[in-house]
Amino acid sequence: MSPALAKSVEDYHKGVKYLHESGIQRVPKKYIFPISERPNSSYTINGKPKMSLPIIDFSQLHGPNRVQVLDSLSYACENYGFFQLVNHGIPEEVIRSMVDVGGKFFDLPLVEREKYMTTDMTTPVRYGTSFNQTNDGVFCWRDFLKLVCEPLHDVLPHWPSSPSDFREMAIAYSKETKILFIKLVEAILESLGINVTTKNKTQQQNDDVEEILKEFEDGSQLMAINFYPPCPNPNLTLGMPPHSDYGFLTLLLQDEVEGLQVKFNGDWVTIQPIPGSFVVNVGDHLEIFSNGKYKSVLHRVLVNSLKSRISVASLHSLPFNSIIKPSPKLISEKNPKLYRDTDFAAFLEYIKSCDSTNKSFLETRKLT
Repeated sequence: MSPALAKSVEDYHKGVKYLHESGIQRVPKKYIFPISERPNSSYTINGKPKMSLPIIDFSQLHGPNRVQVLDSLSYACENYGFFQLVNHGIPEEVIRSMVDVGGKFFDLPLVEREKYMTTDMTTPVRYGTSFNQTNDGVFCWRDFLKLVCEPLHDVLPHWPSSPSDFREMAIAYSKETKILFIKLVEAILESLGINVTTKNKTQQQNDDVEEILKEFEDGSQLMAINFYPPCPNPNLTLGMPPHSDYGFLTLLLQDEVEGLQVKFNGDWVTIQPIPGSFVVNVGDHLEIFSNGKYKSVLHRVLVNSLKSRISVASLHSLPFNSIIKPSPKLISEKNPKLYRDTDFAAFLEYIKSCDSTNKSFLETRKLT
């Protein structure tokens, strides 16, 4: 490898913020997607179509409109795989502080950020770039910081201590999103007919639901802080390629800059941010658990030439060592089991060796 080529490879692995700050005027070849995979000109950030996701008002779940809200939740998970969650109860200060401290982390000098750079996917903290930089043939225009959040007392000493308030803000945010996730799981179980609130529910049914919820309370939580700096040629690259999320549910907090696109009826549509809301999406594990009723949907991220964008994704599921399988309550002679049992280790092995974009991992879990 020539010195010039070695230097360019090294630069790529330093991340896109480094490239942006170096003053590049054109996207390097490493980031240029094949024509068929680039953002279609008719679906760019400034173009059409844009879409409003179904809106779930969380505050209405515990009132007289609960049944209607559960119906809306079920409809959104079946037909969109996504919804916007408003009035969720997480204080505005917690949300704003998480976005702010995330931005401050990416403002740190590279020498500080790269302390956490590793290709080991099992570490409690991982700073990196692209989507899966060890396997990506084409790099994405994204830098990220990933934090394992459970068990907190074990992983916290590994989290960044700079900025000085980073741990405090990230702890508050991770705890709040975990509480919200558990409440959402309760609602989703009920929308699937598993956790039905009736006077006739047996003690065994109560125990079954409690056991499921306890497993989720002890479950995995990964927080990914994503940073997308301005890109000189946003029409040639992507912030993230088409992919589905591996977990049960993802709670996405995003700033006011558009970028998220969802595959809907065969088209890529841009999701308009609602300040203070969460974009919630069905993950592969929930599609498996629901035996295919709820859909884990492809989504991707576009970038732009003018503004940086920050998002914070909280990916929640069962514990890392749990087996994910269709709920026995959703399997019958009319609805046979559609997915094989799987675990987190199988997913990790897959992404180490294969292309983890699109819904390729989930496809390997389907029973023929």
